[in-house]
Amino acid sequence: MISDPAPPGAVPPSEGSPGTLGWQGIRDVMMDRIRARHYAPGALIPNEADLAAEFGCARATVNRALRELADAGFLDRRRKAGTRVIAEPRRKATLEIPLIRAAIEALGAAYSFRLLTREIAPPPPEVRMALRLEDDGPLLHVVTLHLADAVPHMVEDRWVVLATVPAIEAADLTRDNPNEWLVRNAPYSEGTMRCGAALAGAMASHLGCTAREAVLVVERATWLDGAPITLARQHYAPAYGLTLAL
Repeated sequence: MISDPAPPGAVPPSEGSPGTLGWQGIRDVMMDRIRARHYAPGALIPNEADLAAEFGCARATVNRALRELADAGFLDRRRKAGTRVIAEPRRKATLEIPLIRAAIEALGAAYSFRLLTREIAPPPPEVRMALRLEDDGPLLHVVTLHLADAVPHMVEDRWVVLATVPAIEAADLTRDNPNEWLVRNAPYSEGTMRCGAALAGAMASHLGCTAREAVLVVERATWLDGAPITLARQHYAPAYGLTLAL
């Protein structure tokens, strides 16, 4: 006997027996439903209580699954208005601050570095503005040359806010370069990144090029719960190209 087909828009049964799916499994089932248009773009999905009853789990488990889908750009969650499928899903790119050593070694080259400058100094106005600093109190200023197979790869000009990261003042930055030390010791909650071309200028002598030659500059600033951590400007050697994974 052949059963009647499900009516249009019907939601397929959840996979697995009640209580066997964790939040990752519920997330995957809900994602399958969104892709199959069982939940149409712009439509409300069932509330957490109903989904928890369907999947045989706690509401907190459903909440975690839906939160992940919202963070990924597939759901729009609003208090008292419910949760809707976003009409035009937007994938969000998540970038991690890389270890420069690891990036160079991934190219098959041997990594080394030289600490060119280390000083406590008042930041210039553009640094204060980028880090949203309210005063011109002294910061730690370090300039580091990173090399690949002993050839200049990038010069990093970095300012660190000692009020937020006081331990770096006693760190041996000739052993652990500032990039590595901060990645390992200074967690951040938000940041900005800007990439563009600029003349090598004062960095030319370190990069082995002329001052009028164009190089890639990556500027990155980070904060921890609103407290500024660091601003780094990375000047790459000519012909270097930045590759990002989406």
